[in-house]
Amino acid sequence: MRNHEVTKVQPLLKEDGSLREPGWSKKLVQIYDRNMIKAPKFRIKEWDYYLIISEKNNFGVALTVSDDGYIGLQSASLLDFSKPWEHTETVLNAFPMGKLKLPPTSETGDTVYKDKRLKIEIKVTPGKRHIVCDFKNFMDGKPFTCDITLEQPEMDTMVIATPWKEKKTAFYYNQKINCMRASGKATFDGKDYVFDPSTDFGTLDWGRGVWTYDNTWYWGSGNCDIDGHAFGFNIGYGFGDTSAASENILFYDGKCHKLDDVTFHIPKDSYTKPWKFTSSDGRFEMDFVPIIDRAAKIDVKFIITDQHQVFGRMSGKAILDDGTVIEVKDMLCFAEDVHNKY
Repeated sequence: MRNHEVTKVQPLLKEDGSLREPGWSKKLVQIYDRNMIKAPKFRIKEWDYYLIISEKNNFGVALTVSDDGYIGLQSASLLDFSKPWEHTETVLNAFPMGKLKLPPTSETGDTVYKDKRLKIEIKVTPGKRHIVCDFKNFMDGKPFTCDITLEQPEMDTMVIATPWKEKKTAFYYNQKINCMRASGKATFDGKDYVFDPSTDFGTLDWGRGVWTYDNTWYWGSGNCDIDGHAFGFNIGYGFGDTSAASENILFYDGKCHKLDDVTFHIPKDSYTKPWKFTSSDGRFEMDFVPIIDRAAKIDVKFIITDQHQVFGRMSGKAILDDGTVIEVKDMLCFAEDVHNKY
């Protein structure tokens, strides 16, 4: 059945390292255990990616802590959509292979990375996520810092367990937490970028898994406040065998509303021309006007990545399970097209 919902609390993997029950769920009901993985340590990928966007003040902050087996990638981005301008700074580590000790769940534990230049600490307490970053020589010798709190009351999330047809021990276990109201600030070059929880939100992309070598995926996400109601969406496809479930979903006032297939219509000649999004069930129909293409390309022997994370404003309609139509107007969000070989 398409969009199979997993509701049973159980180990994520079977004894042979394959997924026990592919599908989606509203929280992390399947338990991730690194020791159950039947793949070399250098193939295991674990990451926490936070994106916090200020609808009110037109800026964004992104932070990544990742242990991708033979490479670790720690990064911070500051985006100013009013200019528009962005800067991303990255620290690479060789062969971390589990040394970062990233938590096996998003619900408890601290995610910490420290070296002489960069410190990122994410502390999870009931109902809150506290994010602190101190990045020396972020740009032009100047540091970047942030101290941000995300509110996470009891709410639905989007969790997906995806296998690969061609390799049974490959899997992707991923949680997207949308609609976390953001407060605090980021500071760079003498300027404070302040978040307002009445309009501004954070998203967590929490992932654990073992992938095949060559993959392309499409992902989009956004949050906004509509008359005091928190609204968000997560859309995506292209990654692994999604016959059990898609990751397309709406969030409204902490409840999820599952969607079927969503298609990204990306202009072939430029990522910065307007995009369209259409859905097989007619419940997500959007126009997207890009502001910044945050492009990154790495080609180092067997590691090749070509990323286009495009930030812009989305307008259109989304339909909840009960038929309520949500009118979206100029929502600040992103959609991406990423090709990785690693």
